[in-house]
Amino acid sequence: MNASRKPVIVVLGGINMDLVGTTERMPAPGETVFGQSFHTAPGGKGANQAVAAARLGAEVRMVGRVGQDEFGPVLLDGMRREGIDISGVASDPNNSSGIAMILLDGRKENYIIAIYGANLASNHEQVSAVESALDGADALLLQLETPLEVAVESARFAKRRGVHVVWDPAPALDMGHDAYTLCDVLTPNQSEAEYLTGIPVTDLDSAKRASRQLVSDGVSACVLTMAEAGSYYATQDGEGFIPPFDVEVSDTVAAGDAFSAGLGVALAEGLSLPWAVRYASAAGALAVTKRGAQEAMPHRREVDALFGEG
Repeated sequence: MNASRKPVIVVLGGINMDLVGTTERMPAPGETVFGQSFHTAPGGKGANQAVAAARLGAEVRMVGRVGQDEFGPVLLDGMRREGIDISGVASDPNNSSGIAMILLDGRKENYIIAIYGANLASNHEQVSAVESALDGADALLLQLETPLEVAVESARFAKRRGVHVVWDPAPALDMGHDAYTLCDVLTPNQSEAEYLTGIPVTDLDSAKRASRQLVSDGVSACVLTMAEAGSYYATQDGEGFIPPFDVEVSDTVAAGDAFSAGLGVALAEGLSLPWAVRYASAAGALAVTKRGAQEAMPHRREVDALFGEG
């Protein structure tokens, strides 16, 4: 890809501090097992996507909330160092910053408990911040770590301005028809697609059926991600399978966030949906080769190189 100008990406979403522990296996109820390591790192799906988009060469404007606790300044400083405009991030005196407790097991799978704090206090103030940030923007990235109504109102402003709306429906909840119709691209993973459609996504055939169901429900385009099994996209006009990139997995934390950011940047730069999904797949693949969330988000040169291999 070669953009004639920097794409402008607005991100409304969660800003969390990740508390990450590793263990060989998860404990059974009432059992204590030995852990191997622990660290903290800035995270949150919104902030992760903002960092990923910035590293992919976009001008990024972040909108959200953090608490006035020890985590708030650290979270803001991390985004500031990535060149992200954080003027749309409010400091909340009444709620803690969001946190995510993440456990990684010996199979490199992650188990996450999120306590969203200030993120869930997002309100009309954040909608107004999104409206202002959309001036000159190319894409709006949304998730579900802020209240649904705030995301829906923000998407309405984006649609009126002709800005791409890329929506990651995580953590999964009932979005409703209005949200679907405001979404240019919905990017569920397998479990989220099952939650939204009732179709267990276990193979390519079930991925096709779930994707088609979401398009039938009102989504303009669905891109269903299946980790190491690749991605499937569907629209009213066509559909197809995008194979995965073969990489060595370190951990899977935030791979979906790298994918969403890559998709938003690629669409903003004018790639067709199939090629944008391939570019997003390259970004997601590179994210799993490194440990952590924001620190694992790949840079433009890395993604361009992997994307160009095929």
